[in-house]
Amino acid sequence: MRVVQVVAAVITDKGRIFCAQRHRGGDAGAKWEFPGGKVEPGETEPQALQREIREELQLDIEVGRHIASVRHTYPDLTIDLHVYQARLLRPQTPTLTEHLAYAWKTLEELDDVDWADADREVYPVVRKSLSE
Repeated sequence: MRVVQVVAAVITDKGRIFCAQRHRGGDAGAKWEFPGGKVEPGETEPQALQREIREELQLDIEVGRHIASVRHTYPDLTIDLHVYQARLLRPQTPTLTEHLAYAWKTLEELDDVDWADADREVYPVVRKSLSE
């Protein structure tokens, strides 16, 4: 089974965390995630994260510290998900090109999100990191 390197951003702003709802279809269809995408050859993880967020949400971010990594196996592939803290470079409104919806959630509201499987695995570490 192939292994894909994937990055995700925990974008925070004014005490809230950005979440994006995936399109329908596939194993993670219509579930929520910390947005991001695949790392392309020759990219660092932060470079890939900035590119993916710009492509999928038309947002410019600054990538901060690495929070956590997890390996998750879906029926058709395995991903290594690398999660980073991030912030908006300026006040911006997302433009959805790859997602159904987005929401800014408080830390307490994150517990009720229907996470995609890989994000659910890394969520406890993300939550702990955000509450410190």
